[in-house]
Amino acid sequence: MYFKQITTKGLGCLSYLIGCPASRVACIVDPKRDVQDYINIARENDMQITHIFETHIHADHVSGNMELSSRTGADIYLLKDSPAEYKFKPVDEGNIFDLGNVRLKIIKTPGHTPHSISILVTDKSRSDKPWLVLSGDALFVGDVGRPDLAGKELVNEQAANLYDSLHNKLGHLPDSIEVFPAHGEGSLCGKGMSSKSSSTIGFEKENNPFFNLSKDDFLKTMTGSFPERPKSFTHIIDTNKKGAPLLERCPITRDLSPKQVKDFLEQGLVLLDTRDNISFGGAHIPNSINIGFAKQTANWIGMVIDPRSELILVVDDEKKYDNMCIELHRIGYDNIIGYLYGGITSWLEAGYPISQLWQISSAKLNEKLDTGDYKHFLDVRTLDEWNSIRIKEAKHYPLTDLLKKTPDISKNEEIIVTCGIGYRGNIAASFLQSKGFKHVHSLAGGIKAWGNGGYPIVQ
Repeated sequence: MYFKQITTKGLGCLSYLIGCPASRVACIVDPKRDVQDYINIARENDMQITHIFETHIHADHVSGNMELSSRTGADIYLLKDSPAEYKFKPVDEGNIFDLGNVRLKIIKTPGHTPHSISILVTDKSRSDKPWLVLSGDALFVGDVGRPDLAGKELVNEQAANLYDSLHNKLGHLPDSIEVFPAHGEGSLCGKGMSSKSSSTIGFEKENNPFFNLSKDDFLKTMTGSFPERPKSFTHIIDTNKKGAPLLERCPITRDLSPKQVKDFLEQGLVLLDTRDNISFGGAHIPNSINIGFAKQTANWIGMVIDPRSELILVVDDEKKYDNMCIELHRIGYDNIIGYLYGGITSWLEAGYPISQLWQISSAKLNEKLDTGDYKHFLDVRTLDEWNSIRIKEAKHYPLTDLLKKTPDISKNEEIIVTCGIGYRGNIAASFLQSKGFKHVHSLAGGIKAWGNGGYPIVQ
C-alpha cells in the first residue's frame, strides 16, 4: 500500500493519497483545490487516480474534487443524500472499495456535519485486519470537530450525533488503529488540535479530553462557544455544494498600471496589500488592507474580506502574487483582478496619494504610557492570550470583534493597537484606517517586543 498525507499549511487541512502501486490505482481523500501535488505523486509512482472521496462538505477550504476529476476522470464519492448539487456517486455505511491490495470501508460518523464519513483502511498485502482510519472532522488529534457549522438550529442534534460517532463508531475500533484526521493545528474546525498530525484510537480514548466527558458534559461543551466563524465559511460551503469552478475558468489575472488600479479602486474594488507590516507602514495606498504572508494568512483573509469582493493585490514580486493566488483560491476567493505592476514604487512615481501607518516602538509607547500622553490603546488578541499576559494600560478589543463593529471613538483621535508580534495589530490598524480613522499606530513587534524590552507586564 502506498500512503501519503499532504498538509495544506496555514489552513491546517490534511488530505491523503492512498494507492496500490502493483495494481497502479490510487484514490484521493479530501483534496485541496490546487491538485498538482496529487497528480505528481501518482505519476511518480505509476498510479492512476480513479476515486475521489470527500469525508464531508467542507467549510474552511474549497475542495479540489472538481479540478481533480476534470484532470483525471476519477469519480467523486460522498455519503448518500449529501447536499452536493454536482454529479457524485453515493456511499453508505459498510460499503467496501478494493483498490488492488487496498481495502476501504465506509463508516458513517455524523456530528461535524450531518453527512460525514470516516474511512477504515486495510493493507491486504500485510493483513486482513484494518490498519488505520481516516476520521474526517469527527475525531482530531486531541480534539473533535465543531458541530455548529451546519447551522445553529442543528447544533444540539449534531452534538448528540458526534457523541455517538465517537463512542459507538470510532471508539469501538481496536486501540491499535491509527487515526489520520482531515485537519490539524491551525484549522478553525476545532478548538485545540495537537500539532501532531496522527494518533491511535487507544491513545485518543485515553488522552483526548472529549472522550472522557460524560454525555451530559459532552453535549454541554459541544453546544457552547467556538472560534469565530470567518466570513468566508458560508461562501466556501456554498461553493463546495455547487462544485468549485475549474481554476482555468477563474478570471484571467493581469498586471495593472497605477492608473488602472486607481480607476478600479474608484469603482469600489478591494486592495489587499500583502507586504510586511514595516513596508506597509512606510507607504501604502489609502484604504488598502494589510494582510501579509504568515502561517494563517488564509484564515485572516477569511475573517476580514468579503469573499464576493473583487481583489487587487500589492505584492513584492510576481512569485509572491502567484503564492497569494493559491492561498486565495483555496478559500474560494476567485475574483482576483490582478496586481499593481512595479509595486508601491510605481504608485509613488505616478504621483498618487499615499498613507502611512506608523509603527510605534516599545520605548516610545512606554514613554507615552508613563506621561499619560495617549488616548486609546487597544489589544486585539484573543481572550485567552489577554488573560495570560498583557500591558496594564491596554483595553481588550479582540480583532474578531473589531472587524464586526468599529470602536465608538472619534476618527480624529489617536489609536494605538497591539497584538502578539505585530501581525494582527497591523491588520486591525489598516482596517481602522480603511474605515476613516486618521491617527492609527501599531506597536512594532507587539507584546513580544514589549516584553523583550523589559517593560512591565501583567500576568
